[in-house]
Amino acid sequence: MSELSAARRELVLLGTGTSVGVPVIGCDCAVCMSPNPRNQRTRTGVAVHAAEGTFLIDTPPELRLQLVRERISHVQAVLYTHGHADHLFGLDDTRLFAYRLGRAMPLYCEPLTEANIRGAFSYAFKEPPPEALAGAIPKFDIHQIDTNPFTVCGQLVQPIRLMHGRLPVLGFRVNDVAFCTDVSRIPDESWPLLEGLDVLIIDALRDEPHPTHLGVFQALDVIGRVKPKRGFLTHCSHHLEYETTNARLPAHVQLAYDGLRIPF
Repeated sequence: MSELSAARRELVLLGTGTSVGVPVIGCDCAVCMSPNPRNQRTRTGVAVHAAEGTFLIDTPPELRLQLVRERISHVQAVLYTHGHADHLFGLDDTRLFAYRLGRAMPLYCEPLTEANIRGAFSYAFKEPPPEALAGAIPKFDIHQIDTNPFTVCGQLVQPIRLMHGRLPVLGFRVNDVAFCTDVSRIPDESWPLLEGLDVLIIDALRDEPHPTHLGVFQALDVIGRVKPKRGFLTHCSHHLEYETTNARLPAHVQLAYDGLRIPF
């Protein structure tokens, strides 16, 4: 853990890009070719430095690179919004943490996500072969969650039901910061859980509406209703250039970027 993260509780946005990341493979648009590092977006995930350790929200495919970049050397648990590949497929990189902890990595997820994990990482749930070296195969301890609050690393976490197209997914509130990625609709029962926020981190794929994600203008409508002190747009595509998009957003709203730190 870095000196900064050890000194205070904070969320670190490990990645802020859509499922294909930015730059997009084979694309030569202005955003994909931009020299501005804030236009370079790895897949979406979060590290939360809490009172009793660090936990992750999702394990995107670039997780190893993200953790090295942020100098995060220990992780105590992982929470999952849902089981899509861009939020799941870095999970094997957590095996080093389980090895260092000397125990299985706790994973907090809903039953459908658990099924995705068991399918994609089936080798982790089988008896290891005799020749397997210590730490070579990940070990997971899965805890099923719903929308009831729970505690991890000494931190109370409030799950928030969201809809990602037709798929029910979870957002998470940590103190007065809420992380709501991959959302196209917020159910009526979830709005009260977003009251009184200092910061709302909300999905905004592009300007145009999308079947499974909020667009920028829809995200701004959510921010206008919730009224957080600050809003950050995440899970952004190459259709949103960092500087020009921020120039047209309200003063208290801006695009998130990889490495953004938010105290709580």
